[in-house]
Amino acid sequence: MSALSDESWGPYAVGAGIGLLEIVSMATVKRPLGVSSAFEKLAAGATEVVSPEAAKRYREAGGDEAELGWETALVGGVLLGSLASAVLSGAREQPPVWSPRRSTSSGLGRAASAVLGGASMMFGARMAKGCTSGHGISGTMQLAASSWAFTAVMFASGAATALSLFGRKK
Repeated sequence: MSALSDESWGPYAVGAGIGLLEIVSMATVKRPLGVSSAFEKLAAGATEVVSPEAAKRYREAGGDEAELGWETALVGGVLLGSLASAVLSGAREQPPVWSPRRSTSSGLGRAASAVLGGASMMFGARMAKGCTSGHGISGTMQLAASSWAFTAVMFASGAATALSLFGRKK
């Protein structure tokens, strides 16, 4: 139980755990890990309630059916796992890299930044027909060339963004 209360875990242990989870996913539900489609399906469900005619046109155009499947459960597990990690580790402080000069110091401002960033990433993930977990984890494990290219560009973009936001470490 002591490893669960550590503020951070080693990348090799986490990578091995994600790899095992991917293997279990492929063996049991016959689907690779990925969560962005869950949000599309939830949005399709909301559209069915608000505008059934728009939902019908969406389905006719090849959109996902509104269903609460295993992807939705995975999203819930990620949220609950994050909460459990924060509670068990006692990690409540804002990381030093997110200093007030880089972001707002208020909880509401940080939450708004997180929601805006997450929504932007989700939009990009749906445009790419897959998220970072779908391409970067599942696709590379299946040796998909498109996923390897995506992952290389993702890491290069992340490094460039971090460099532009935070500069070089002194």
